[in-house]
Amino acid sequence: MRKLEQVYEGKAKKVFKTDDPEKFIVDYKDDATAGNGAKKGTIHDKGIINNRVTNHLMKLLEKQGVPTHLVEEISDRETIVKKVSIIPLEVIVRNIAAGSLSKRLGLPEGTKLNKTVLEYCYKDDALGDPMINDYHIFALDIATKEELDLIAEYSFKVNEILTAYLKDLGIELIDFKLEYGKTSDGKIILADEISPDTCRFWDSKTGEKLDKDRFRRDMGGEEDAYKEILRRLIGE
Repeated sequence: MRKLEQVYEGKAKKVFKTDDPEKFIVDYKDDATAGNGAKKGTIHDKGIINNRVTNHLMKLLEKQGVPTHLVEEISDRETIVKKVSIIPLEVIVRNIAAGSLSKRLGLPEGTKLNKTVLEYCYKDDALGDPMINDYHIFALDIATKEELDLIAEYSFKVNEILTAYLKDLGIELIDFKLEYGKTSDGKIILADEISPDTCRFWDSKTGEKLDKDRFRRDMGGEEDAYKEILRRLIGE
């Protein structure tokens, strides 16, 4: 499969056309951003780690009935994916209070939630990705009720599968962000990535943060944290 012209570049990835109109190549970058792009930096080998971690977790999800865009990993940083039109929603699943939820609701970080929380944000950098609810989603014609129900069903299933899997590796899944896309035949599938960039991973015993919060909060040690996630998941 030949890699053709670049069609998109985001904060963490580049996307290229291929000679198959139904497939793209995603190339993961080492660039790191926080605060909607206000803070910029680099995390050495982040692109390699996020590519491999994402593909590892997506294979796990596929085996348990969650459809994803994954086709094939072709290099340390590059993966062939199904072409989708991204639904402009960030779907956030929260098990334990952290980050913006702690600030909004005045909950101490680390508070176990009585029920898993599902939130939606409108994907629009210019607006700062504002939080929206079902009624906004229907009003903006982002998704139908049936589509949103399916997205919620998949998201809770992802949470169930990953929470159990990571627990065995000594990792607590605090919260995470998912994105979905539609294939050319209208099927909704999981897209984007699942990585230390998009998830909060804490060590189950020590509570040590093993994710992008180390970069966001100037804690240092982000490279080691990302490598530790790769080591626990893949053994490298």
